[in-house]
Amino acid sequence: MQNTTPPATVSFWEAFRFWLKLGFISFGGPAGQIALMHEELVEKRRWLSEGRFLHALNYCMVLPGPEAQQLATYIGWLMHRTWGGIVAGVLFVLPSLFILIGLSWIYMAYGQTTLVAGLFFGIKPAVTAIVLQAAWRIGSRALKNNLLWAIAAAAFVAIFAFGTPFPAIVVAAALIGYVGGRRCPEFFKGGGQHGKGTKISGPALIDDATPTPAHALFSWPHLLRVAVVGALLWLVPMALLSITLGWQHTLTQMGWFFTKAALLTFGGAYAVLPYVYQGAVVHFGWLTPTQMIDGLALGETTPGPLIMVVAFVGFVGGYQTLQMQAMFGPDKLFMAGAVAASLVTWFTFLPSFIFILLGGPLVETTHGNLKFTAPLTAITAAVVGVILNLALFFGYHVLWPQGFSGSFDGLAALIAVAAALALFRFGQSVMRVIAVCAGFGLLAKMSGF
Repeated sequence: MQNTTPPATVSFWEAFRFWLKLGFISFGGPAGQIALMHEELVEKRRWLSEGRFLHALNYCMVLPGPEAQQLATYIGWLMHRTWGGIVAGVLFVLPSLFILIGLSWIYMAYGQTTLVAGLFFGIKPAVTAIVLQAAWRIGSRALKNNLLWAIAAAAFVAIFAFGTPFPAIVVAAALIGYVGGRRCPEFFKGGGQHGKGTKISGPALIDDATPTPAHALFSWPHLLRVAVVGALLWLVPMALLSITLGWQHTLTQMGWFFTKAALLTFGGAYAVLPYVYQGAVVHFGWLTPTQMIDGLALGETTPGPLIMVVAFVGFVGGYQTLQMQAMFGPDKLFMAGAVAASLVTWFTFLPSFIFILLGGPLVETTHGNLKFTAPLTAITAAVVGVILNLALFFGYHVLWPQGFSGSFDGLAALIAVAAALALFRFGQSVMRVIAVCAGFGLLAKMSGF
């Protein structure tokens, strides 16, 4: 029997404890993290309704940057004002930053040992299967009719075959959604609170019909305050880096590059990674292609947003770049890497907080308004195609480590297929699949394969 009583009001410190716990258990990349938040906040705790959750998610999907972290920030802000959003967003990131700094140091100091090399040999094919599963999981929730499937397919073809920039894909999808929402609105309606397949046990604390809280209403003074504070939080450290170290220094260039990554790449973590790869590996040479894929493997095995792989990129760049070695000294390479990782994390995630605190009041006024939600629904569909493209991108680098001119890695392919079967056919958890594949990789290396 369904409970008709909304849950009790949630205090700031009760929410704080939940966000702290989430920071340590949010494994599985953005798809897994969004599913976990949905299960905890919509189905179990009923802090907000299915409709409000999906409306917030659609907004976060259209933003550049990590959608799962932005979703946590949005929900924290909606429930407990600005500090609620900051706490939710920071606690979503902080545990994984500390864990990744430690793992990155182990990787750089001991990565050539048989133990570490074997573990990574098994994990990397599993990562390809995990990214593919992410496309399927998001697609199964977002692609509710043939038109949305067509948008996803068109986005895949555009980015895979023609190299279309993702911002152009976002604009095209938004236009399709805007026009489609007027001409055929039935194709662009989001799921409601009691949609098919949900396990809602009663009304939510913030339900579909709950009025927007006073702090979430739009006002020009609030917008100007957030814009000014956000600009200063970016400008002051960037100016200090430029003045003290120079524009061409590694730390300054990292700050500028990851600011652009945060602002110019859309579609969440999976869509950001190709851009980071192109800049960090191809242009700057902060790390090698193999190290980049290893970093993604580490990102998949740690809690927090998948885009935290940027902390690995920063650590490796700081650890092995000559400028950083000269700056910190050869005996303090850990410190060089940790400083670079922390700086990269700051510049990558700062825009996400600004986007949520700036745009949240505008978004809250549009929930239930198809004129605004239809473009977001179409963009979410396009993101599915981009994630599928990323799965092929990583699959190529794992299965043909030296490119198509080199040999095909049959053992890596076997591990990838086994991982895909475990995820898709038998519903195994991401962490269990990674652990088993890592064991296979270690066994293979120790056996001389």
